[in-house]
Amino acid sequence: MNTRISLRFVFLTVFALVFAGWLKADSSHARIIRLSLVQGDVRFTRDVHGDPLTSDKATWEGATLNLPIRLGYVLATDHGRAEVEFENGAMAFLAENTVLEFYDLSLEDGAKTTRLVLRQGTASFYVNPGNGDYFSVTGGDFTVETDGRAAFRLDNFDDGSVVDVTKGRVSVLRKNKTTALVKGQSLSMRASDNNSTEIARLPENDDFDRWVSGREDAVVTATTAAQQYMSSPYYSSGMADLYTYGSWYPIGGYGNCWRPYGVGLGWSPFASGGWFMDPMYGWSFIGAQPWGWLPYHFGGWVFDPFFGWLWSPGFGFGLGFNGIAPFRPVTGVFIRSKTGLLGLVPVHPLDVRGKEPINLAKGVFPVAGGAVSQQAMAGATAAGTSWKVMKAPPRESLTNTAVATAVAPTRVSRTIVGGGSNARVVTLDRNSSIAYDAREHRFVNGAAVTQTGEAKSTGKTDATREAFTSQRAAQGRAEASAPASVRVPAASMRAAAPPPRAMAPPPARASTGSYSGGWSQGASSRGSVSAPAAHSAPAASASHASSAGSSGRPH
Repeated sequence: MNTRISLRFVFLTVFALVFAGWLKADSSHARIIRLSLVQGDVRFTRDVHGDPLTSDKATWEGATLNLPIRLGYVLATDHGRAEVEFENGAMAFLAENTVLEFYDLSLEDGAKTTRLVLRQGTASFYVNPGNGDYFSVTGGDFTVETDGRAAFRLDNFDDGSVVDVTKGRVSVLRKNKTTALVKGQSLSMRASDNNSTEIARLPENDDFDRWVSGREDAVVTATTAAQQYMSSPYYSSGMADLYTYGSWYPIGGYGNCWRPYGVGLGWSPFASGGWFMDPMYGWSFIGAQPWGWLPYHFGGWVFDPFFGWLWSPGFGFGLGFNGIAPFRPVTGVFIRSKTGLLGLVPVHPLDVRGKEPINLAKGVFPVAGGAVSQQAMAGATAAGTSWKVMKAPPRESLTNTAVATAVAPTRVSRTIVGGGSNARVVTLDRNSSIAYDAREHRFVNGAAVTQTGEAKSTGKTDATREAFTSQRAAQGRAEASAPASVRVPAASMRAAAPPPRAMAPPPARASTGSYSGGWSQGASSRGSVSAPAAHSAPAASASHASSAGSSGRPH
């Protein structure tokens, strides 16, 4: 018995090494990342050219937990918040009334390129680049890049943008000028005004900042605890949820395997979730539980007579999961019998593509009426039937049950009153006397727009300043978490939108340096300012900071 287990272990290890080598030989493909938290009203659309808020062709759907996100997706919050988890521990946090576009998510020879566009609102980002990775966020008239571990918040308003650096350092790019910022610094810039850049101290934490800090701490703690059960020193999205919502059990020949809390021997792996169709990868299973990411897209399933179904990361987890292993729409194999019966069998860690699944003897979950049955056919009955493995299920065999259609998000007209530590946001009613002046790229008193001459321009400035003064918050930055009290209705959204600004990200580029300082776990003090970094032009070199040899943990 011990000899058989030892031989199985050796075989699995050799298979993992060969599999990892095959992946590295052809590892250029689009990336799939995870919507790891949904609170309140969150929506998404995909493959929209131009501004999704003004497009007539954008089809919006309600976003759900564990939604797979690929290049071309746009995520939007209304009265809600969202969190996105990347493969290497990078994270994006969206406040209310925020629209984030995933402009570029690509992988080439193991190097991940991430280019995001903040169309409107407030978002915070934690960046953890590996060797050759590139990460940038464009908001308004500038782009924020980083070549090492860093955390920053970006606010994109109608008349300008603000970036706050809370950990590490970043570079702010505007046309041919690059400004370096370090932890504790805030940069604000008025739209289409090259001379309006202001660098100051960070404002006090608001409710959104505290929420982000709490989420970071929760992921750090759970991920650290979960990695003791994995055969990998690397981070993978969804790992923290496995520790929080389930237990690990040592299974002979497979190492530590996982099962969620509260399930019994007859539990079906596909009992909780729904199906989602994407034209790029077909039907995908979306787990409805917080843990429903890793078990349904990576690894495989083993059946134990005592525990029932358990998820196994496989011995190739550390080699293939560090941003290299391809995304599986579902960890299951679709099979069809000669009688026309369609079924789904959980993938086994040792399954060979195109061959009869090993778990067929453990039972088949019939697929009928657009859904997968939670009751499996008996293993002996399933094994005695002639089955054919299918590359993909027939398009009409499943039903899109994971997401529902939704209306377009409402565009919120907002403007900054000050920069740096005095930055504030004002939300404007469509009937307000304050209007957007396209010529000056700013909000002014609507009654003053028709005036002419230099004196009238001065009058506009005074009127604007007076109107803004009456709406300023008493202290600190306005709470980003507070829902906008007045919003522009969807019917007048396009008419209210200001002229488009330079929202296309710059081409991905390599940069020098392996700086990874400035990072500490837990909440950071936003009031301290490090020594100002000198402005410098971007340097072109072979790669970004490498995380090789590190744990790859998110923080």
